[in-house]
Amino acid sequence: MKKYLTLAFCLIAASLAGAAAEPATAQNWPARPVKVIVGFAPGGPTDLFARLIAQKLTEATGKNFFIENVPGAGGNVGAVRAAQSPPDGYTLLVTGGNLTNNPYLFANAGFDPLKDFDAVTVGAATPVVLAVNPSVPARTVNELVAWIRANPGKESYASPGTGTPPQLVGALFQHALNLDLVHVPFGGGGPAVEATVGGHTPISFGAAAPAVPLIQHGDLRALAVTGKARSPTLPDSPTMAEAGFPDVEGSVWTAVVVPAGTPKDIIAKLHDMIVAGLAQDDVKAKLAAMAYVPIGNSPEQCTAFFKAEMAKWGKVIKDAGLKAE
Repeated sequence: MKKYLTLAFCLIAASLAGAAAEPATAQNWPARPVKVIVGFAPGGPTDLFARLIAQKLTEATGKNFFIENVPGAGGNVGAVRAAQSPPDGYTLLVTGGNLTNNPYLFANAGFDPLKDFDAVTVGAATPVVLAVNPSVPARTVNELVAWIRANPGKESYASPGTGTPPQLVGALFQHALNLDLVHVPFGGGGPAVEATVGGHTPISFGAAAPAVPLIQHGDLRALAVTGKARSPTLPDSPTMAEAGFPDVEGSVWTAVVVPAGTPKDIIAKLHDMIVAGLAQDDVKAKLAAMAYVPIGNSPEQCTAFFKAEMAKWGKVIKDAGLKAE
């Protein structure tokens, strides 16, 4: 009898072990809560986007998609933690330009954007706004360029910080046009535009959200946006291409990636649910309030976008001699 009980126990244990080892598939995923890593502190645009998407994924699946904020080293700490997580569909990383830029800014960012992650989608983007203090005698980008050239080394531009997407657009503007312009980094978009409003740094490159209310109130003058199309929140501001500078283009974007090796059918299911969430009116309204436009491209398009961003901004970082502070 003891022998039969032992055999039965072994069979049950083997069965349970086999069930535990069953690989995750789109049919049985998610079977438990999913971690959504954000490499920045709560309250910023990446975090807010992550919370919007996590809420919609929770509603769609009935399983909790919970945020884990892991700030540090310009997003590197969170990215490394995500890269080292099991590729089973239970860890997502919501990220921005730091994913593709930081390997060029840091001596060792700790991750490879293409080898360590599989792309899901670029969720949303907002243009960078080129704005000036109203006292600046320039109402067009051409007039601003002439003014800078008439005052070499005397004028400065504010950005949210060295290596941030707005600062890289500023560096592209400066070096593409061979302008003698001083960069003044700040600890975020809010302080940067406040410095421009105060006249301390007369020019600003920043994301649209903190700038739009100040532009509408007359505290800042928007000269152009650096997206491929005009911003719905600043419809009267031309693109840099319309202003005559088509090479000065860039945006602040947010994407979702997973650890490399995550099953393709889970990635496809996750992508479809995110795109469905982005199409909902409440999400579109909340993104619009942050001056973001939903995108929701395919994993293949997202990967191609990452490669293009790395080639473009890697060169800008190298040419400008930029290093993370």
